[in-house]
Amino acid sequence: MLYLLVSFFVAAAVTLLIIHSSRSHGHLSADADLSGPQKFHATPVPRVGGVGMFAGLLTCIAVAALVRHADWKLGALLLVCGLPAFGAGLIEDLTKRVSPGKRLLATAVSAALGIWLLNATITRTDVPGLDWLVSSAAGAWVATVFTVAGVANSVNIIDGFNGLSSMCVCLMLLVFAYVAYQVGDTALALWALAGVGAALGFFVWNFPGGLIFLGDGGAYFLGFYLAEIGILLIARNTEVSPLFPLMVCIYPVFETVFSMYRRKIVRSVPPGLPDGIHLHSLIYRRLMRWALGARDARLMTRRNSMTAPYLWTLCISSLAPALLFWDSTPWMAACSISSSRVPGSPLRFSPISRWRRSRPARVPDSEVSITSLTPYRRANSIVGFCS
Repeated sequence: MLYLLVSFFVAAAVTLLIIHSSRSHGHLSADADLSGPQKFHATPVPRVGGVGMFAGLLTCIAVAALVRHADWKLGALLLVCGLPAFGAGLIEDLTKRVSPGKRLLATAVSAALGIWLLNATITRTDVPGLDWLVSSAAGAWVATVFTVAGVANSVNIIDGFNGLSSMCVCLMLLVFAYVAYQVGDTALALWALAGVGAALGFFVWNFPGGLIFLGDGGAYFLGFYLAEIGILLIARNTEVSPLFPLMVCIYPVFETVFSMYRRKIVRSVPPGLPDGIHLHSLIYRRLMRWALGARDARLMTRRNSMTAPYLWTLCISSLAPALLFWDSTPWMAACSISSSRVPGSPLRFSPISRWRRSRPARVPDSEVSITSLTPYRRANSIVGFCS
C-alpha cells in the first residue's frame, strides 16, 4: 500500500504543478489542434501527463531504496527499460515531429532492454505452433518485442477521451497485482500497485475535467509498463496461464487489431494514419448525439467524459473471467473467443458495413471542422449495422 500511496500523491502533485504552470510551457506542451479526426476538446490542453506518472514511480523507487525494501531494484529496472518508450513519446508531445514508426521502434528498444535486464521473455503460450516459435531464444525475443510494442501502441490508440486509457490500465494492473499476490510474487504485486497509484494520480486531473492529457509519452510508457508486468507474471510464475495477460488486455488489443484491419484492408490507407472510427469515437458520436453541434467548451468536455464509462464496462467484461480462470488455459482461450462476441466489441464491427446504406443524420456545419464528412458517414454506417 505504501507504493501505491507514494506514487499516487507524487504523480498527482507533479501533474497539478504542470497544469498550474501551463501558461509558461503551453507553447510546447499544449495540444492546440482542435480539428483533427481524434480531437474532442474545445481548448488547448497540456499533453504531458506522463511526466507526473514517471515522477511518481521514480519517487516510489527512491522511498523503497531508502527503507531498504529488497524489491526496489525491480522497480528501478522497469523504469530504466521504459525510458526509450517514454522519451520518444514525450519528444513527440513537445515537438509533434516523431513519427509513429519511430515511437514503436523506441518501444521495441524498451522491450529489448526488458529482455536483457529483467528476463521478461515470452517462453510459453500454450498455443500449438506459437509454442514452437518461442521455444528458441530468437523466436521468444521476437514474440516478446512484438507483444510489448503492440500493447503499448494499443494503450495509445484507446487514449481518446478523458479517463479512458488511464482507468482501463488501472483496472488491468489491479488484476495483475491480485494474481501476483495469489501466487506469492509480492514484489511484482507491489510494483503493479505502484503503477496503479501513478495512473490514478494523473486520472484525478484528467477525469472528468480534462485539465491535462496523457500524451504519447504517458500512453506508450503506461502500455509498456502494463505489458512488462504481464510478461513478468507468466515468466516468473508457471502456474499462471500464458493466455491470462492477453485476456486482461483484450479490449485495447482487439481495438488495435481491428484498427489496423480497417485502415489497411477496408480503407486502403496506411495503418498509422489517424481516423475517427475507433470504438470510443463511435460511442461518442452515437450516444452523445444529443449534444451534436454544441461548441460550448463545457458541453464538449461533459460529453467527452461521459464516453469513458461505457468503455470501462467493456474492459471489466474481460477482466472478470480473467480473475476467475487465471490458471486455466482452456478457459482463458474460451473467454478470449467469447469476448469478441460481447456487444460493443471491436471485432463485431464487420467490413460488411461498407455496403450497408443507412441514412446518416445531418451534420451541422459547426461539426464539420471536427471530423470530415466521409469518416462520419462510415462511422454512422458501422454503428447502424451493429445496433
